[in-house]
Amino acid sequence: MAEGHRARLKERFLKDGLDRFNEINALELLLFYTLPRCDTNPIAHRLLDRFGSFTAVLDADYNDLLEVDGISEHTATFLKLLPDTARYYQSAKAAEQREFLTLDDIGVYLVKLYVGVLKETVFLLLLDNKRRLISVEKIHEGSVSSAAVSIRKMAELALKKHAASVVLAHNHPSGLPIPSSDDLNVTRNFKTALETLEIEFVDHFVIADNKYCTIEHR
Repeated sequence: MAEGHRARLKERFLKDGLDRFNEINALELLLFYTLPRCDTNPIAHRLLDRFGSFTAVLDADYNDLLEVDGISEHTATFLKLLPDTARYYQSAKAAEQREFLTLDDIGVYLVKLYVGVLKETVFLLLLDNKRRLISVEKIHEGSVSSAAVSIRKMAELALKKHAASVVLAHNHPSGLPIPSSDDLNVTRNFKTALETLEIEFVDHFVIADNKYCTIEHR
């Protein structure tokens, strides 16, 4: 009975994808790959009862996942891997474009870059003179403020990578894509520093809830 259920879910996924799965079935399917010899349906129910939704399960703290009956360290690690895998995939896929000709190109890329990032995190996109991506650099994990984010470190990194232009970005994991006073101060100071180095400051993007805003071009 259990093997037949597993086979049906796998066949359904291969035929139609995951979009039409309910949350229980989606979790069941994922759990098949770390729990090959047990009924994953009750465990999927316990996860949803504890955390409330499919996304909340994947965003849950590792140690909180371990408190759910049936979830081992192996399974908890697998569940935590999934959002990062999605973010890595989206980031790599978007980077294949390599050229960011418009602010919207950059914004769409950054929204994908921040998939699964639950802590406030600062990234720097370093671009060449054709607006092609040289590299993505994680600058800081935590709030954006003049004290926390080193303008000098970012400027030196842009020089080291021979960037012609730079994009600054950070997220508001539990808020709105609206810049704070700290965001404005860091933007102004970083732009000034880059101007002295003759490096273009494209903009500072704030990402939240799969949306973005720009500070310089509001």
